[in-house]
Amino acid sequence: MADHLLHITDLHVSVAGNEIIRGLDLTVNRGSVHALMGPNGSGKSTLSLALMGHPKYTITKGDIKFKGQSIVELSPDERARLGMFLGFQYPSAVPGVSVANFLRNALMAHHKGSSPLTPAKFKQLLDNGIRKLKMDPAVLARYVNDGFSGGEKKRLEILQALVLEPDLEILDETDSGLDIDALRIIAEGIEAQRTGERAILLITHYQRILNYLKPDVVHVMVRGKIVREGGPELAAELEAKGYDPLIKELVEA
Repeated sequence: MADHLLHITDLHVSVAGNEIIRGLDLTVNRGSVHALMGPNGSGKSTLSLALMGHPKYTITKGDIKFKGQSIVELSPDERARLGMFLGFQYPSAVPGVSVANFLRNALMAHHKGSSPLTPAKFKQLLDNGIRKLKMDPAVLARYVNDGFSGGEKKRLEILQALVLEPDLEILDETDSGLDIDALRIIAEGIEAQRTGERAILLITHYQRILNYLKPDVVHVMVRGKIVREGGPELAAELEAKGYDPLIKELVEA
């Protein structure tokens, strides 16, 4: 099986006629954790939504291959069934739908056509996720994100990933708005999903979550392109110096 799980080549993405992604190349291998960093407006969230097939984000050029298959023509649910997952920066509330029912239906749709989901297996997945994220089991009876704090919403995003067990987990600024304790717990929940087959693409502004979750590769995105790549030391450099010196270097090049 090829190591390349996600392979993006010369990707251009427009929103309402404005080009945001401008010739982006990115490869994510199985079993790896990638951090995608960059200043506000660099196109990081646009990339995450384009990867999952949001209809407002138009791919005008380039290709996205997942598991060796081009997915640019696939719908969001088809991409999800292939094994892609997006943790949103601003998760939406779904009043009237309990967390338990939401997760059960999502898991059944995700595994449609495979072996049936038994109540025992579902309970095991929930119990493991709740324990790892130090969540109150009573959350399962609450409506999805309805009245949740910012930290509760982010933990629920990671709980979904723990239950669904996707091959590629894209997390868009999961660390935003978290206090120190919640940040550590979220990072531990992400780290618990690191396997030889799964890959994680973590989108963040800051190095702080990387104190708990060590990436294999750090990518820096500026003005719709990946402009620099390196190891964890690159994130530390950005934390110390900021993005301005890098942007200035690019402008002067």
